[in-house]
Amino acid sequence: MIACENSGHSVSDDFPEVTKIVEAGVASKPKEVKFRLSLEEPYREQERVFMMKTKVILMVFSIAMMLCMSACSGDMEKVHDNQDSQVVISASENIEAESTKKAALSEDSETYPAEETDNQITEGNSSDETSIGESTMIMKIGETKVNVDWEDNQAVDALKDMAENGDITIQMSMYGGFEQVGSIGKNLPRDDKQTTTSAGDIVLYSGNQMVVFYGSNSWSYTRLGHITDKRSDEMKDLLGNGDVTITVQMID
Repeated sequence: MIACENSGHSVSDDFPEVTKIVEAGVASKPKEVKFRLSLEEPYREQERVFMMKTKVILMVFSIAMMLCMSACSGDMEKVHDNQDSQVVISASENIEAESTKKAALSEDSETYPAEETDNQITEGNSSDETSIGESTMIMKIGETKVNVDWEDNQAVDALKDMAENGDITIQMSMYGGFEQVGSIGKNLPRDDKQTTTSAGDIVLYSGNQMVVFYGSNSWSYTRLGHITDKRSDEMKDLLGNGDVTITVQMID
């Protein structure tokens, strides 16, 4: 007001009188609130729409996952069923094959027992014959031919060489009540070892004498062979009743 008076202006010219009284904030607040609500409303609506879409998408995804898991479970059950059925079939085939094999073996054993027995007998009987056949050398005591299982050593080889040039005839003499001994007429390679003999043993003594036992003795000998087809009592019958002649010869 002082400024107006100093400038020559009237107060009423610059400041008109106002007689209407309005309570502060009454009219403005509702308008401000209404304005704020009108601005926030679109955002809330967009948020609700977004949430709804999200829920729908999640529900669809959940349903799809459930369907996939159900389908996979069904496939796995089919695979397990197929595997179980294959295992059962394989086991059945194995059992059937085993049964067939056992039946075949049983038939073979029932069909050919006699043949197998004959083969076994033939093999057993031919063991000594094979030994004789392989060595191609036989021995006779007097007129009795005996089967000999000859040793595989240098002394026997030398005896064979002698027999290939002609029959070897050895005049034997009884000695000690358990053996007969005679000169071969030639020295053979020796491999003397301390030996306990038994009935049927044939040995080389001193390198040039053949000894055939019908009893037992212990001395240093080189083994030549053993008579396989005579028992102790039979050997005693052949050698224990007087001097004998032994012949060693090769056969075809």
